[in-house]
Amino acid sequence: MNVVALRRWFFLLSGVLVIASIVALFIPPALKPGIDFSGGLAVTVQYNGDVASSRIHSAIAALGHREVVVQETGEGSFFIRVGGIEPDVLDREGKIVESDRVAVEDALGVLGLMEIRGSDIVSGVIGAENVRNALIAVVSASVLILFYITWAFRRVPSPFRYGVSAIIALVHDVVIVLGLFSVLGKTIDLEVNAMFITGVLTTIGYSVNDTIVVFDRVRENIGRYNGVSISEIVNLSVRETVGRSLNTSITLLVVVLSLLLFAGTSIRPLLYVLGTGVVVGTYSSIFIASLTLVAWESGEIGRFFRRLRPFGRRAEA
Repeated sequence: MNVVALRRWFFLLSGVLVIASIVALFIPPALKPGIDFSGGLAVTVQYNGDVASSRIHSAIAALGHREVVVQETGEGSFFIRVGGIEPDVLDREGKIVESDRVAVEDALGVLGLMEIRGSDIVSGVIGAENVRNALIAVVSASVLILFYITWAFRRVPSPFRYGVSAIIALVHDVVIVLGLFSVLGKTIDLEVNAMFITGVLTTIGYSVNDTIVVFDRVRENIGRYNGVSISEIVNLSVRETVGRSLNTSITLLVVVLSLLLFAGTSIRPLLYVLGTGVVVGTYSSIFIASLTLVAWESGEIGRFFRRLRPFGRRAEA
């Protein structure tokens, strides 16, 4: 299998996927926010008898609330999140005249004897802050990964290129995952929540780990085969690590599929991201990160940008 010889086709495929993802993200709404980001009501209840989560979901949905997440936290205990909650309407004396929260709590009380152990309105501002913190975490992690890989591969020629290639693969994976969820949000109303952010961060870790495995074998083979071209070294390293990467990915995908079939709906956004991230991360570590390194070391990236300069000069003229 000569992967290096087919690198332009892999770059073309990734380019199409990345451009399609960016276009999807530019079409509003970029991502459909869930309750964690748009705000809503969070209620914790404890029933004395057996109550099915489907009955709770149906009772709240009957009030006209489409965004309902019911998570069983114990025997008869549920954590419920409801979107589209309007603020309480008060009279001049400060008494509640109309309240979506009270209506939801009354609907829950009809299902059986229960105790409300917590009821809070979740602000959308908190969701925006979570997104900002996640972006800061991604940027900080990317910088640290760049420096770590550069240091770890300091004994090979141009170690900085290894770090940049890993970051390119990382960005490639994140953009495609975001683009896929953007399309699913527009087509099947799939929402993103805090679990989604967890899944994206996990995808980043998985992608970088898989990339470092390939790069580590490249480093070993560079020391083992002196005078051999980088193309042959990378091709050999990919052949030696592709089995390990595929076995790890397939094992993880089996676990994700099992959880999708048998676990609750509350963690499905996380599982969707993990499933997508595993596939894209495995692909990028083999066909994007390592082949980007080959293209850079052989001067192809420099020639590509030099070809773009005449187009820029023509546009300025």
